[in-house]
Amino acid sequence: MSANSAEPVGSLEVVLVKGGRTKIRYSAELLSDDGNRIAVRAPWAGDGVRDFGFVRFEPGDVFTEYYWRDRWYAVKEVRAATGALKGWYCDVTRPATLSGAQLVVEDLDLDLWRSADGTEVLRLDEDEFAESGLAGRDPAAAAAAVTALDELEVLATVAGGLESLLHDSTSPS
Repeated sequence: MSANSAEPVGSLEVVLVKGGRTKIRYSAELLSDDGNRIAVRAPWAGDGVRDFGFVRFEPGDVFTEYYWRDRWYAVKEVRAATGALKGWYCDVTRPATLSGAQLVVEDLDLDLWRSADGTEVLRLDEDEFAESGLAGRDPAAAAAAVTALDELEVLATVAGGLESLLHDSTSPS
């Protein structure tokens, strides 16, 4: 069963923290939680349209989001309101924590985009990451973040890499 056809098993609030402050919070449908990987589905939670140049996030878009308790990233499958796959937006984060009905994720600035057809794989926000000072404050976390971005880039460039990660929670990290 694909994540898009999964029936919700509950709801929760996703809280994205950046630089010690809540960046955004939004309601999501809990699709699954196997004790390590948490999958949720939510509509685009931003205000209006966000055009990155390589993709537009807009009202009606649906995000099926995958978070791990033991991995330093989250992967978000992005679909248009029509159901057409736009691609995958990957956030480098600390491992997710779930407390009650609140899923908390700390964004570490690094991101990766992979287009639906796989022709475009972009490393994003490396300048923001460098400016964040994480390497000086927490060198171990900074190293884990860079390793996570490298791993995501490999998964994004291998045919079926991201897809298999999302549909097989036992795949190696």
